[in-house]
Amino acid sequence: MDCIFCKIAEGKSPANFVLNDGDVFAVRDAHPMAPIHILIIPQKHIASLTDLDGTDDRGLVGKMVSTAVEVAKKVSLSDRGFRLVWNCREEGGQTVDHIHLHLLGGRQMKWPPG
Repeated sequence: MDCIFCKIAEGKSPANFVLNDGDVFAVRDAHPMAPIHILIIPQKHIASLTDLDGTDDRGLVGKMVSTAVEVAKKVSLSDRGFRLVWNCREEGGQTVDHIHLHLLGGRQMKWPPG
């Protein structure tokens, strides 16, 4: 498999880690869209949100959200505010076929997002 997030998880590709607990890791985005842009990524390869299967995967998604909140606190965004974004499939803006959650902050977010 040629998945950049799997390579990061395996230590085969460099990344700027913010957190890693063995199930989920958080890295600073290589191409940030906000002053703070961190990706929350599961170790388990799941290509898209539409590929989630069963209770374990739903629990993993919940852990990703709680990890994003933990990271937001760690990088001083929890009081200021932040945005969490999931992209799903091509028209949803997903560019890496491995689910991941974007944590964005450090500036006023606009609505609608795009």
